[in-house]
Amino acid sequence: MFGLGIIGLAIYAFTIYDVIMSNFANQNDKLIWIIIVVLVPLVGAVLWFLIGRGKRI
Repeated sequence: MFGLGIIGLAIYAFTIYDVIMSNFANQNDKLIWIIIVVLVPLVGAVLWFLIGRGKRI
């Protein structure tokens, strides 16, 4: 069980890192994605990988 927590934390940290390092046409989009990922961790990470990564430049 402890290993699953570490894996989840690693995915969450990678998602935040990926959002911060991504380039968007509008900087407001980056801020919105950071807020979504931080406030709703599981759903935000899933949405980022399904929708957000396609919005990058």
